[in-house]
Amino acid sequence: MRVNAYRFRDTWLLSAPVRSVYDAVVDLAAYPRWWPDVIEVSRVDEDTAELVCRAALPYALTIRMRRAEEDPRTGRMRVHLTGDLEGSLAATAVPLPGATRLEITQQVIATKPLLRLLSPVARPVFRANHAVMMRRGRRGLAAHLSAAGARRRTA
Repeated sequence: MRVNAYRFRDTWLLSAPVRSVYDAVVDLAAYPRWWPDVIEVSRVDEDTAELVCRAALPYALTIRMRRAEEDPRTGRMRVHLTGDLEGSLAATAVPLPGATRLEITQQVIATKPLLRLLSPVARPVFRANHAVMMRRGRRGLAAHLSAAGARRRTA
């Protein structure tokens, strides 16, 4: 395995219906409203968005996400990644009694020169940075979904 290749698996348990989770995750433009590490999202075309992300470490990543699969019936979504990270990200929203399990898998190669240079020694730090970002994303999405559910109940 290349030293700048990474595979991440995350599972988010969310107290919201599967369709609400799915709709929030495929709405990339809304990420900065609930995910503190997603600084900016720009639409490139109908199937592509560019995200600028920054977690705990003092660098930002610019990543283009191009839609490869979106299937609300199965809860599956997948995007191709280019830019500072190249590879793919797939997620599946799985219904549970009163909740949703969001299973996320990323397979990427770090192409940003700084990451490529430092990967041989900083790999554990980069993995920890990713974990921080994903933890904040889960918390932000949970709060976003909770607030959206409360608005629907009072409307």
